[in-house]
Amino acid sequence: MSNLLVNFVEDVLQYGSNNNNNSFLKFPKLDSISHFKDMFNFAFVTLLFLICIYEAPADLRSGCLDTLKNQLANCQSRQSSKLLMKFLGSNLEEQWMRSINLSITNLIIELQNTHHFLKTPSPLFSYSLSTFGLWKIHLYCPVISMDIESSSNPSVDERLQFSLTYHQLEGVVQFNYKVVIQERWVEVIVNTDNIRCDIIRLVSETLMNERGVGAADKHFPSRISLQLTPTLQTNILSLSVSKSSENPARAIGIEKSIEAGFDPPNSYLGLKVTAGETMTVSLKPWKFEESVNGYSANLNWYLHDSMNGKEVFSSKPSKMSLINPKAWFKDRYSSAYRPFTRQGGVVFAGDEYGERVCWKVDKSAIGTTMEWEIRGWIWLTYWPNKHKTFYNETRRLEFREIVHLNIA
Repeated sequence: MSNLLVNFVEDVLQYGSNNNNNSFLKFPKLDSISHFKDMFNFAFVTLLFLICIYEAPADLRSGCLDTLKNQLANCQSRQSSKLLMKFLGSNLEEQWMRSINLSITNLIIELQNTHHFLKTPSPLFSYSLSTFGLWKIHLYCPVISMDIESSSNPSVDERLQFSLTYHQLEGVVQFNYKVVIQERWVEVIVNTDNIRCDIIRLVSETLMNERGVGAADKHFPSRISLQLTPTLQTNILSLSVSKSSENPARAIGIEKSIEAGFDPPNSYLGLKVTAGETMTVSLKPWKFEESVNGYSANLNWYLHDSMNGKEVFSSKPSKMSLINPKAWFKDRYSSAYRPFTRQGGVVFAGDEYGERVCWKVDKSAIGTTMEWEIRGWIWLTYWPNKHKTFYNETRRLEFREIVHLNIA
């Protein structure tokens, strides 16, 4: 049975575009794995789902997909999937999710082309981990299943559509926490450890170049918003954030000049006076804000247009900037001033965004386990990079996970 589970996992990975990347990784021994039956059943149903998408006869396909979709979407399968992901480890987990979301992307495109509707099984997959001193959330979502917030034009050329569609969002949210018992209350202190967001292609680079416009034209993160809320607030006394609202320095300088000149003989003296005012503002591309709503702590990262200072997720580029080869979003993954990693993602770590959030809790909560809800919203925006087009759009996804900590 153990070998059969390994075969199921390897068969699922074969449906991805990079199925040889992790040949050096080994599976752990399965003899003492708890919940083996649940993981086995989930892996088997997942493999059936992929086979049904790609290989099932047309007359059986719709009914089989509907049955398997319901099986994968129930609560037991959701829990089993989290157990299997932890069993696989992060590298194999990423390959597993890329295989799954490639198949879901193909299925959604097929249904859109045939004007059929079938709710896909959990297009957004996320799970949380609560251990001593750490909260961690993994999430995956195919770009095609994200809600469109704004779009310049409903029609987009076929090759660009291919490049934009065959990507998935991969995200990791990590918080460090500690519990400090004071004389009159207990402090629950949470710090940002890592917020990572990447947009990963689901097909090979060769296919992306042949059928799309290349891997350089894809969405980029434009806003990330996280909300941390204790679900039971009876013992909460107060909430404090550590980052003040922005008070940016602004340098203003007055520049005046006088130009005077004599024209040739028999003409009048010409004197020209000009005065100008210039203003310079130091602006980082990413702006971080903390705010409070009741006992909810809100953490927000906004990407700003370096030319006009506007928030990218809620604005549209001018046509002049779209044809300007020196605009900040052109060659955005190779420029020395890029606001992303070279792969097109972002990493917000504790070195710059490690401000703390602190809840003061009544001492009567000592010895209990409390739960926090972490809700998140991620916006992805497409502005043209190397491809010449006026098309632009912004998409959004939302996720929610529950994490725990012991007050002790």
